Amino acid sequence: MIKNLTLGGLLLVLLLPSLQAQDSPAPNSPAPGSAAPAAPAPTSAQEPTKLEDAARSAEQRLEASLRELSELREKMASEKLPLSKRLSELEAELGAARQEYQKTSRDLDDRALKLNTLRDGIKAYENQASHLQTLVADYLRNFESRLHIVELQRYKDALSKAKLARENTALTPEEVFAAQAELVELSLARLHEAPGGVTFPGHVVATSGVVVSGRFALVGPAAIFRSEDGQHVGTAEQKLGSLEPALIPFARPEDNEAARVLVASGEGVFPLDPTLGNAHKIEETQETLLEHIKAGGPVMYPIFAMAGAALLVVLLKWVSFLFMRKPSRSRLAAVLAAVRQRDHATAVEQAQRVGGPSGRMLTVGAQHLGEPRELIEEVMYETVLETKLRLNRWLPFVAVCASSAPLLGLLGTVTGIMNTFKLITVFGSGDVKMLSGGISEALITTEYGLIVAIPSLLLHALLSRKAKGMLDQMEKSAVEFLNQVAKSQPAGVGSHDHFRDDELSEDVGYEFIPAMPRARETELSRPAQAERTSRR
Repeated sequence: MIKNLTLGGLLLVLLLPSLQAQDSPAPNSPAPGSAAPAAPAPTSAQEPTKLEDAARSAEQRLEASLRELSELREKMASEKLPLSKRLSELEAELGAARQEYQKTSRDLDDRALKLNTLRDGIKAYENQASHLQTLVADYLRNFESRLHIVELQRYKDALSKAKLARENTALTPEEVFAAQAELVELSLARLHEAPGGVTFPGHVVATSGVVVSGRFALVGPAAIFRSEDGQHVGTAEQKLGSLEPALIPFARPEDNEAARVLVASGEGVFPLDPTLGNAHKIEETQETLLEHIKAGGPVMYPIFAMAGAALLVVLLKWVSFLFMRKPSRSRLAAVLAAVRQRDHATAVEQAQRVGGPSGRMLTVGAQHLGEPRELIEEVMYETVLETKLRLNRWLPFVAVCASSAPLLGLLGTVTGIMNTFKLITVFGSGDVKMLSGGISEALITTEYGLIVAIPSLLLHALLSRKAKGMLDQMEKSAVEFLNQVAKSQPAGVGSHDHFRDDELSEDVGYEFIPAMPRARETELSRPAQAERTSRR
């Protein structure tokens, strides 16, 4: 292909001058459209000379081109072998580069896969480390909450270091974990020491309020303390609202001596409190009756005043009921026998011997024997009313106390809750001890209001029942007396109409009727009496 291109180029070089000569006009040729000047006719001698010159020139050029072509061929032949060799070398390098590229690509893919795997592993380890840190933090928090109050002095530095390390953003996670792991190791060592016991230095607050230094002996959840001078010995417990262990002395001297020897020598008898200090805590919460009453506030004064007044009334009424004589059946029978025999003097004498309210009632009735039955009934009923008023005197006051005491307790509850909310407004709801005063006032007043109301209600019911029983006994005696009077009266006496009895029962509400016929009549007349009462 190179050879053909070279020959074509030579031919173009040879033919180009002749073609230019043919295309270019003559120097003196006129312009188109103008009259051409007359040119001399070429001679036959000039034409062969030009052709020969052109042929010679073409041959020279052809020879020069051929020489140049041969030189080029020689040059190409001399350069072809190195170029072919170089081409082979480059092709070999290209193949090696392609293989290296493929290998590098495979390595990159493998490394990218491994990198993703490592990233996933790192993320999993980070999650695991975060979970472990959370578990360690929870463990340390629970560990601190389960420590005995005396152990807080022993592990105070390690606990503070672990807490501060977790909150310190300048530390690396490894340093934070190292601080937490140190405390975990201490907690594991504590587990091994707990069954056999351990002694360590510390301080407690003595009963006098002075901080005393000494040594603790801790076995399980129980701890005892001995001061450096040996004068303060006892169990170390936590008091409510105190951040330091409190010293509770032993009640028995032998326990003090055993604890002193145990702490000093590390062996001996351990005086154990099976309640782990709960008995002392409960004892501290106990209060006397006077302290309990004072905690109720000012509302307790009217409650106790009402309770005292109700109790005084109940005692007086009870004593008065005890000294009231009840009519015996024998003496009542003697009175009825005297009435049946129409012996007025004996009836009065026997009625006076009965005694009590019933005796007074029968005496009044016996004194009016021989008079109309209605009059006897009225004078006896007058005695019953007088006795009823005397028996029921001051009993309504007890009922008022029984109903008012819970209301006073409710008043104390309201004032106590109001005081509690005032304290919450001032101090907040964080300190429960500050709120205990108002809560105690609210609950104690209600408690004592019910304590006063319930017995007052029961005693009022008991006294009312006792008074009603005495009145029922008087009514029974009166019915028997009047029935006996009706039987002993001659015919025609006391045969008046019952208008007076109806008026008496209508006006004063007298309900007991001496004789069954009159009782039946009164029962039948009650609708008419009710109608008359409603009209009035």
